[in-house]
Amino acid sequence: MKRLMTDGLAVLATAGLLLWGGSALASGGKTHELEDHDWPHAGVFGTFDRAQLQRGWQVYSEVCAGCHAMEYLAFRNLTAIGFSEDEVMEIAADYDVEDGPDEFGDMFDRSARPSDYFPSPFPNEQAARYSNNGALPPDLSLIIKAREHGLDYTYSLLTGYEDEPPHDFELGDGMSYNPYFAGSQIAMPPPLFEEVVEYEDGTYASVDQMAEDVTVFLNWIAEPEMEMRKSVGLKVLIFLFAFSALFFAIKVKVWKKLH
Repeated sequence: MKRLMTDGLAVLATAGLLLWGGSALASGGKTHELEDHDWPHAGVFGTFDRAQLQRGWQVYSEVCAGCHAMEYLAFRNLTAIGFSEDEVMEIAADYDVEDGPDEFGDMFDRSARPSDYFPSPFPNEQAARYSNNGALPPDLSLIIKAREHGLDYTYSLLTGYEDEPPHDFELGDGMSYNPYFAGSQIAMPPPLFEEVVEYEDGTYASVDQMAEDVTVFLNWIAEPEMEMRKSVGLKVLIFLFAFSALFFAIKVKVWKKLH
């Protein structure tokens, strides 16, 4: 069983260029120092903001989904970020998935159901590379865990595009300059622009806001159990503290009698 947690903009769907490639830090490429962003959910008692997760989902579905798959995210998982079952059914109905074989042994397409996992925008790797100038857009399900300093790296990368490279930097054809990417040049053009999406909750869709929202959304997909893990850990610590206090009290009482 797959682990819990698994129409993009036309310009990105057709450009479909490699965004993540590899971790700049892990690869040893010369890059800018990552933005040290404040992530409220990252603290010991931090939790995900459901409104932010829904905004992040909107950015992914409208900007990223045209090129990047989400293999480990099922439609039903979206109820965990505040969508109702009816809303999830409506979201799923906008996607087609392959099913079958039918009575004739043929595969067929049907509208997705909440139990389905998000379909890939491409039928296979070769088709993905052909549509993206040889680059393979990676699946984003675990991208935050797959990159060193995943949260800061992803946010920095999304907000770090520069219009022009340094005068002594040779930029390849069709590449964009991003000092946070290994080698400082990346095949995908800047995916985020001011108000490229219109948030349903009325939040202003600045580049920084969208980058933060989609980064937190990707973190939730990679660690859907984070809040439960923190909750259980806190309860265990409270239990151990109380247990230790009880044993200390018993020890004092026993040794007091002996003395």
